[in-house]
Amino acid sequence: MKIQGLLCGMLFPLLFAQTTLAGEPDETAGQPARKARLVLITDKFISPVNMAVPRDGTGRLFFCQKEGKVWIVNKDGTQQSQPFLDVSADMVKVNPAYDERGLLGMAFHPDFKKNRKFYVYYSAPVLNPVKKVLDHKSQLVEFTASATNPNMADPASKRVLMEIDQPESNHNGGQLAFGPDGYLYIGLGDGGGGGDKHGTIGNAQNLGTVLGKILRIDVNATPYKVPADNPFVKNEGAKPEIWAYGLRNPWRFSFDRSTGRIFAGDVGQNKYEEVDIITKGGNYGWRIMEGYHDFNVPADADKNKLVAPIHEYDHDLGISITGGYVYRGNAIPSLKGLYVFGDYNGKTFVLVPKGNKWERAELQLSSRPADNPFILSWGEDEQGELYMLTSSSTKNGFKGAVYKLVKE
Repeated sequence: MKIQGLLCGMLFPLLFAQTTLAGEPDETAGQPARKARLVLITDKFISPVNMAVPRDGTGRLFFCQKEGKVWIVNKDGTQQSQPFLDVSADMVKVNPAYDERGLLGMAFHPDFKKNRKFYVYYSAPVLNPVKKVLDHKSQLVEFTASATNPNMADPASKRVLMEIDQPESNHNGGQLAFGPDGYLYIGLGDGGGGGDKHGTIGNAQNLGTVLGKILRIDVNATPYKVPADNPFVKNEGAKPEIWAYGLRNPWRFSFDRSTGRIFAGDVGQNKYEEVDIITKGGNYGWRIMEGYHDFNVPADADKNKLVAPIHEYDHDLGISITGGYVYRGNAIPSLKGLYVFGDYNGKTFVLVPKGNKWERAELQLSSRPADNPFILSWGEDEQGELYMLTSSSTKNGFKGAVYKLVKE
């Protein structure tokens, strides 16, 4: 995730050939604002960057603290006094005020209730001479919950499935989610820096690296298996784990639990933030395009083969998209079927399906804290209800908080 100004740094999606390269007009005024109310769930830890649920009937909510701990909030709203998992000793040291590294993602195995397995994604140090070339490495790690205490992970069960070299400190992605097919999907940024200047065409367009991609793997193997129907399995020189490419920093993506479609918030460079529907083998344009607009177009580029966003907005409105979910809960009927999302600057929106287009509308949230916190991420519980994960700068330092969206 990139914070512009703080740090430099299925309806079928339309093809770029079918959109105007000048971008689409601001459609917010064409849709009435939607409303919801925020209810505080917890403010006991800072930097809540990810939420996961085990779908085991317990109603527990698990929150990744960027600094390396996973905390449990019980169904009755109480928070466990000890973290479920602490990987801070295995990570690079991160700045709680601002750092794009850390413990960034978590997902529970679809059969967690039986096998107790879950997966985390975090930033680990590089402990060899190539440290001058690499900033850190991202690790995908499997753990198992304790057989005797379901509110504690078993640290001895640690199994590293994947390590990814990261040349810069930013654009780490980090979203983990199991799809309806039972496979694990992993979001990876382009390796960081500005403009994806790695190699001759940038990492995001290079099928020989997993950076700037969404991956799809089968974790039911050692260390994992590549599904035979992944789109680039038979492409010589391509990483077979790749499901989609051409992404700058897909900080958060989510599955629509009704349709199975993947919605991704891809963080922009300097001007545009975008929402994509991710499809098998799709090329989402970065660094050739930023949103609907030319960015670094090679002379031989065929933009007809690029998949355009379903929506973009510029930096007059926001600074860094933090993704969201298609709402499938029951508590807020007015949001049903809408893509609920937000920006790091605190603004919140919905996308409303209208024919083969999606139109943006404002999402007005009452009972919002006076300090208007930064939005770090979003979460969805077993019932499809949504949560907003935030951080605020106070006189006593940074404070994290999690809010549930309920009917206004």
